[in-house]
Amino acid sequence: MPEWSLPDDARRAAEAIRHADIVIGIPSFNNARTIGHVVRAVYAGLAKYFPQLAAVVINSDGGSTDNTLEAALSAQVEDQHLMLLSTPLHVVHRLSFPYHGIPGKGSAFRLVFQMAKQLDAKACAFVDSDLRSITPEWIDLLLRPVLAAGFDFVAPYYQRHKYDGTITNSIVYPLTRMLYGLSVRQPIGGEFGVSAPLIQRYLQHEDWDTDVARFGIDIWMTTIAIAENFRVCQSFLGAKLHDAKDPGSDLSAMLLQVVGSVFALMEEYAPVWSQRRGSTPAQLFGFRFDVGLDPIRVNVERMELAFRHGCEELGEIWSLALDAETFAAVRRLGLSLSRDGSSFHMDDDLWARVVLDFAYAYKLHPLSRGIILRSLAPLYLARVASFVRETETLGAASVEQKIEHLCLIFEKLKPELVERWNGRAARAEMSKTNLEV
Repeated sequence: MPEWSLPDDARRAAEAIRHADIVIGIPSFNNARTIGHVVRAVYAGLAKYFPQLAAVVINSDGGSTDNTLEAALSAQVEDQHLMLLSTPLHVVHRLSFPYHGIPGKGSAFRLVFQMAKQLDAKACAFVDSDLRSITPEWIDLLLRPVLAAGFDFVAPYYQRHKYDGTITNSIVYPLTRMLYGLSVRQPIGGEFGVSAPLIQRYLQHEDWDTDVARFGIDIWMTTIAIAENFRVCQSFLGAKLHDAKDPGSDLSAMLLQVVGSVFALMEEYAPVWSQRRGSTPAQLFGFRFDVGLDPIRVNVERMELAFRHGCEELGEIWSLALDAETFAAVRRLGLSLSRDGSSFHMDDDLWARVVLDFAYAYKLHPLSRGIILRSLAPLYLARVASFVRETETLGAASVEQKIEHLCLIFEKLKPELVERWNGRAARAEMSKTNLEV
């Protein structure tokens, strides 16, 4: 197990509390505006659904400069406003610590996992600190499948605006589903339930000092759970309303870290995913219902401009990262955008081939992974721009059908990827020169 110990303040708190059945983690960074609501919802959920269990709520903060910590510690729940079926038997402890190590969400998770292990908790749940739609029921839905049904990992399943979560919808969800054979709709959703055995497994991994400790922690957790055959399910949480961003804004750092984590995990678990075919849906808990969603404005022109600049500046890199036919198709797409933007369209087959080509290039050129991943950004924006134009007038159900179609295209192409990854193509292409960083 990697050498790592709790910070002194967290260790002293764990020694004082001694034991908890449930640990709730709330990672934060400058979330003073929303974290109070999140803490109140967590407290209400614990009081209503798990009154007989001892619980600890931990705010693991990344160095907020607003009053996030104060807001987390001062949030109050008025018991008389709660309709409880029984009186809570245990006090819920509330703690807030700055985490140590590499800046990023993963370091926050590590602190909470270590606290859960130290307290011998039966289950742990995480919720994001920027949530505006969290309800007390979320705590039940994230924890009960672990505590009552023997699941090890509970992923969120919620409705989002059609242009919220574009990295998930266009890359992470279809690629993870194709690779590991289990359909988990929100593999980087931010809300999770985790069993004690899976917490122990996470802490045994040696990835905590890598880039996974930034944006990649969510997909890292999901992938390990699926690839290593832990019991995985989903819980329907309704709407996810949070501080969403225009997909055309600068998401390059997030794209770099999330997709880089997916590609790195592909290397680690290649013996697993190369043997799996097709996909099955993970079991879903909770009652599904339609919800209202906040609109998200997108700047299609800015995304198309980024792709146009990519065509002008990144052709040499793309020619090495992409298969010859895929590269030719991308060039034709760039020409079509130059002539008439209204007819611009990147179809599912081309986009899936782009992603799989980049995954293979990531493996093939270990010294040049940074430049490879950065060059994917304009292609990703081209795909999102095309998707927005195609779905402007469509409702949520129709958009979900289109995402399902994309997933099936990825699955159709998997045999080609496996052959390329493990077969003659890999040896033949090793003669390619590494890209200049």
